[in-house]
Amino acid sequence: MGQSESSPPSISWKKDADGVVMEISGLWRKGGPAPEVTGEGDGEMPRRYETGNLQGFDSTLPAFLLSHLRREEQKEPPSLEGMPDDLRGLMELALEIPERSDARTVDEKAGFLAKIGKGTLAVWGNIRSLTEFIGTSVLSLGRFVTGRARFRFRDFWVVVQQCGVEALPIVSLISFLIGMILAFVGNVQLANFGASIFVADLVGIAMVREMGVVMTSIIMSGRTGAAFAANIGSMKANEEIDALKTFGFDPFDFLVLPRMLALVIMMPLLTIYSNLMGILGGMLVGAMADIPPVLYWHQTVGAISLTTASLGVLKSFVFGAAIAISGCYQGMRSGNSSAAVGEATTRAVVASITAVIVLDSAFAAIFTVLNI
Repeated sequence: MGQSESSPPSISWKKDADGVVMEISGLWRKGGPAPEVTGEGDGEMPRRYETGNLQGFDSTLPAFLLSHLRREEQKEPPSLEGMPDDLRGLMELALEIPERSDARTVDEKAGFLAKIGKGTLAVWGNIRSLTEFIGTSVLSLGRFVTGRARFRFRDFWVVVQQCGVEALPIVSLISFLIGMILAFVGNVQLANFGASIFVADLVGIAMVREMGVVMTSIIMSGRTGAAFAANIGSMKANEEIDALKTFGFDPFDFLVLPRMLALVIMMPLLTIYSNLMGILGGMLVGAMADIPPVLYWHQTVGAISLTTASLGVLKSFVFGAAIAISGCYQGMRSGNSSAAVGEATTRAVVASITAVIVLDSAFAAIFTVLNI
């Protein structure tokens, strides 16, 4: 029968002495017109089917019938009387497979308390997962200390180079500009009192105590933490992590441990370098304000005590560990698609920067209590 002679799909409900009858007619094809339904079944299951006017069908018809038969739970198996043999066979196979509990779309909106409960459970699940990851990382570090961790030192030195030497240009630029900005802002106010020389104190203390380590950590969060998440996430999407487990390698020892060690080692060095670049930026502004560089340098050295200089370096160890754990954690939790890897990378950057700010606030409160 040609396409011009075909009839649109339709369903007609009837009633006879045996019960509800469903008449199926027309041509059922994917991409065709929507079926026209006439009559009402009153929520009852058909006792019999009439398919004399059925011109042909593909998966569209079985899907339509299956959705109707599963609309309500039935104590007895549905009747398939009157169906052609090919359609009956498809329906019997489909009805043999139980419906998934989460397959249906729920139209009901969750209540306010239900949303709070789901959100609380989600937060608690994330906290447990992160705590477990940190604990596993600590155990991996313990195996390294006792000489039982297995990873390639060649990979470790590659990560060290990526975290250290390759990060110097961006750290130099940002730290130098931050030092200049602090000096510009400080000089505007201090010049009113004829105390421009104290710009050196302002820039030096601010850089070694807070700005150097914080700006370096934020740079490494967006640069290195994101790279960790992307690398490990791509390995998980390509099933390389499963391959490591198959060959007997611990993914934490092989992937997380070298990255964490490399960043913890390089963060203090980058912080010291950032402090020096910030001081040089302030020195340049000081030279513009007629402060000789030698005088500026001696004023800076006199203002910075050993305790003050060590605070930023001390925090850099913790910040480095937090950035590495955040990046590796999001990479290990990534899905198996390219889109999931991108989402994991974004989460890693956000989590790393947030962790740095929160930890810095905690350090500030502790140092205030200790009067440091």
